Amino acid sequence: MVSEQKTEELTRTYVVPLGVVYEAPPYRRAKKALIVIREFATRHMKAKQVSIDTEVNEQIWAKGIRHPPRRITLEMERDEDGVVKVKLPPAPEKLPEKLTEKV
Repeated sequence: MVSEQKTEELTRTYVVPLGVVYEAPPYRRAKKALIVIREFATRHMKAKQVSIDTEVNEQIWAKGIRHPPRRITLEMERDEDGVVKVKLPPAPEKLPEKLTEKV
């Protein structure tokens, strides 16, 4: 008898370490970074399926295939079906100029 488990919606922010990617050959590092992110999301969010946003992909590939970032901050959101969406967290709002000026 297989029980159907309903998972609740969940949103978390993680800093994903990508240093292990640099053990791969230089011509595979960005691809390996995406694999590491997918495995991280599966492990930490108990995901059945992982969907990586295009903005995350663009940030990984920004400096080419050979030089992905060493770590990346990501927001992971799981829905009721167990599908995890990986995206960049919203940018922090800037303070008004009056507060940032030195007196």
